[in-house]
Amino acid sequence: MKDNPEFYEIQRFRQCWLWLIILFVLGFSAYNSISNAEFFSTTELIISLAIPILIFFLFFIIKLETKIDALGIRVRLYPFHFQFKYFPWKSIEKAYIREYSPLMDYGGWGLRIVSFGRGKAYNISGNMGLQLIFKDGKKLLIGTQKSVEIKKFIKEIQKFN
Repeated sequence: MKDNPEFYEIQRFRQCWLWLIILFVLGFSAYNSISNAEFFSTTELIISLAIPILIFFLFFIIKLETKIDALGIRVRLYPFHFQFKYFPWKSIEKAYIREYSPLMDYGGWGLRIVSFGRGKAYNISGNMGLQLIFKDGKKLLIGTQKSVEIKKFIKEIQKFN
């Protein structure tokens, strides 16, 4: 194993169904605004087009970044977090890969704060995640598309800690 091993994953919203919905809303808003332009003020037209464009842009730039190394785990959901959230290994009781249901367990995707004993979640897509249980009893799930790689990497890190 190299001197400073690091696992890095970046995820983005790239689900076809999501983009179809966003593009449909954007297209419908544009069509509705243009075909009914005489009934709206300029401000109303700008707002009716700006909101779907902003939503499109937001979903396009959102990314979930996960970094794991010998010191701990760093995660951020950009643009909501400009800095990585850092979780040192010494604060983590248990870290393991698990399957979960984004809708049933956390109510969807993104930054999820749940008070039903499941803790927080950062997820973009899929149903696999790195479950962290902290020494203070709090929980955090970080979604991943690379569950096999994370599991292998954590096993290697634990050999040296």
